[in-house]
Amino acid sequence: MADIVSKEKRSEIMASVGNKDTEPELIIRKGIHGKGYRYSLNDNSLPGRPDIKMPKYNAIIFIHGCFWHGHEKCGSQIPKSNKEFWRNKIERNKERDRENTEKLLGLGWRVLTIWECAIKDKNSLPHDKLLEKVTGWIESDSKRETISS
Repeated sequence: MADIVSKEKRSEIMASVGNKDTEPELIIRKGIHGKGYRYSLNDNSLPGRPDIKMPKYNAIIFIHGCFWHGHEKCGSQIPKSNKEFWRNKIERNKERDRENTEKLLGLGWRVLTIWECAIKDKNSLPHDKLLEKVTGWIESDSKRETISS
C-alpha cells in the first residue's frame, strides 16, 4: 500500500519524533530519582550520548525505542514504503548501538539497555517491578544487561 502523505510530509513527520525526554525516559528517570539515585543526561563526551550517566555507579543507561533501534523481540516492522531506506537506517542504528556499547565497556563503564517495550508495551512489567530490576542492576557488578518485555 502506498503512503497516504507526500514524501516531504512523511519526512517532516518522522523528523519531529523526539529523541530526548521521551515518555519511557521520563518514567525511568523519575523512578530512579525517586529512589535517591542521581545522574546526568545525554553526555556528548561519551560514545552514543547515553540517556543516563551515573558516575558514582560507573553506570550508563540507554532507553531504546523498539522501532528506531530495531528490537527483534518486538517484531518492529519496516514501513512498507521506502523499505530499503528504512532497512539500512535501522541496521546502521543497530550497528552503531553495538559499537557504542563496546566502546563504553572498553572505557570501564557498565551498560544497561532498557527497551521501550519493557516500559510501555501491553506485556511490560509494572513500573515498580521494572524499577526494582533497574535499581538492582545499578547496585550490582553486572557489566552489561538488557531489559525488555
